[in-house]
Amino acid sequence: MAARKTALKPFDVEALWELDRIGVPSLSPDGAQAVASVTRYSMADNRGASSLWLFSTLGGEPRRLTFAGDKDGQPQWSPMGDQIAFIARREQQGEKDEEPQLYLIAPDGGEARAVAPVATGIEAFKWFPDGKRIAFISWVWPELKGAAAQARAMKEFRARKESGYVTSEASYRWWDRSLPMGRVPHLHVLDLASGKVRDLFEGRDLELTRRDPDANCFDISPDGRRIVFSFDPAAEKRCDDRFALGEIEVRAGGRHRTLLLDKDWDFSAPRYSHGGSHLAFLASHQGLKSTMPTQLAVLDQKGRWAVFSEAWDQAVNAPLLWTEDDEAVLFNAEEKGRRHLWRFDLALRQADVVFEGGNATSFAAGAGVVVVNHDRLTHPPRLSALVGDVQPQRMESFNDELLARHRFGPHEETWIKGAQGDPVQLWLNYPPGFDPKKKFPLLHLIHGGPHTAFGDSWHWRWNHQVFAAQGYVVASVNYHGSSSFGYAFLDSITHRWGELELQDVQAATSALLRKPWADRKRVFAAGGSYGGYMAAWMNGHVKPGRYAAYICHAGCFDWQAMFADDCYSGHARELGAWYWDDPAKIAAQSPHAFARHMKTPTLVIHGAQDYRVPDAQGLAYYNTLKARGVDARLLWFPDENHWVLKPRNSRLWYGEFFSWLRRHGGAG
Repeated sequence: MAARKTALKPFDVEALWELDRIGVPSLSPDGAQAVASVTRYSMADNRGASSLWLFSTLGGEPRRLTFAGDKDGQPQWSPMGDQIAFIARREQQGEKDEEPQLYLIAPDGGEARAVAPVATGIEAFKWFPDGKRIAFISWVWPELKGAAAQARAMKEFRARKESGYVTSEASYRWWDRSLPMGRVPHLHVLDLASGKVRDLFEGRDLELTRRDPDANCFDISPDGRRIVFSFDPAAEKRCDDRFALGEIEVRAGGRHRTLLLDKDWDFSAPRYSHGGSHLAFLASHQGLKSTMPTQLAVLDQKGRWAVFSEAWDQAVNAPLLWTEDDEAVLFNAEEKGRRHLWRFDLALRQADVVFEGGNATSFAAGAGVVVVNHDRLTHPPRLSALVGDVQPQRMESFNDELLARHRFGPHEETWIKGAQGDPVQLWLNYPPGFDPKKKFPLLHLIHGGPHTAFGDSWHWRWNHQVFAAQGYVVASVNYHGSSSFGYAFLDSITHRWGELELQDVQAATSALLRKPWADRKRVFAAGGSYGGYMAAWMNGHVKPGRYAAYICHAGCFDWQAMFADDCYSGHARELGAWYWDDPAKIAAQSPHAFARHMKTPTLVIHGAQDYRVPDAQGLAYYNTLKARGVDARLLWFPDENHWVLKPRNSRLWYGEFFSWLRRHGGAG
């Protein structure tokens, strides 16, 4: 008798959190192996753990490298290939790291060792070309000198009994945390043999960006004598300031000089060529508009610079990586809802796709090999290798078995006529076993940003497959303002938020309701961040009854009150005025001003640690609906930020999400 075939299960939130999550790869100098962190979550323990894995570009099974830590990340192969450095918080010989520290491990295994304790911790790092030193970022008290003084100050700060945060800074918190009080991010050099640490910025009025400084902020010259970095030259730091490029000599007492400073331009992500004679970087002409894209630019040794991608109507993303012949630069960039890996030929000023997304999010290249981390609507991130002219080859199969146990529906890219008669991209995810002769509810997922896009990509927090598996046709509109469709399309909504985006969502709804499978009584709209703003905006602008219910996650509700957010100094550039100069203009783009029209049932979700859209926005929206007698429900997390990142909270999030839709006629 033949074995009974196991029935496939719908893909759900439990399965979502069982998947392995692969991080950014680093390639060995000979191109034979890559290393990346892999994070695995436990719903039972309500936590995740990350370890380092080795992946062969020549074939063979991946091998786990680290076992002792639970948050091993940011691995980087040494230039000689004999060691891998990474950042972790670990416990060794009874001592537990209070701040993230740098560890080294041999690629063939063994015990990882801490290099040297840095009291203020390590944010990000890069190897020097000689493999004997490492440059890293740490937040320090700029008025203090020497590692011992920093360590004393850190000890005193941890021992304090006061909880108050005191500042005179214009920028003092970011995303979900207060910036380290009184500290700024400096570049340091660590000598691996002696363990000696030196602050390159000590005694100088220099610092890196306060907004998540990472290894893209700086680069080390091929001869190891200089470091280039982006920095904010303004005396008072604000989130929308324009950055300059500086260079500092690594030797003790080495001089610093400003390479590029222009009040109209923002410069970032510098990268030396292999020959050291040119510097690639990102340049954005902010003097024209805040929405101007980041473009590829190059600086030569004579101080001359030029934008090379000006005629190419796409935004270039960090990191930048020179090809081995220094004739081209590799980078990621979006195009029509997909993110590819590109090679930009500097002589021809032409961009060509090296690896086609889906969603190619990170990469490493060298020794004739390219390794790409990529995903699609149909699968989570994978690692693939490109060796010579051979087609990309998978380097692992971590999630294949789990995915094979579940049913998935088809997906489709289509286009509609949107606002101003422009073509607008629309992604559709269908339920498993979709039969167009039957009726299905329609669920809009409205992306945030607004200058981002939904594409052929895997989303860990708003997963299209989980939504579709519940029985919904999931629609994702890349409305006016979305990235990857050219600058004019992206900038079209500036100073009039809500107008064109609503026309696009409505056009998509009208087009889909003409489909024989669409149930016009079961149409829903949900969005997060700017998508949450749109859900609230729609409640005040769309005639009740068109949508059965809304879901607003971390949505902007009142632009005047939004001045409490972490990037308030950019509001006037986005909305067209300060609220005190033109309150009518701000109110005209603010959902709260249209509260009297709101009648559609809404689930409001927010996190208390959300500084991008403070939770008072969600609470005010919920309270407004309750005061008006509108059917509303609130899901509030005291321990989540702009996103929901804990497994149990995510399960609750999806449970409340689907329960709300069912309550108003949705699938289930």
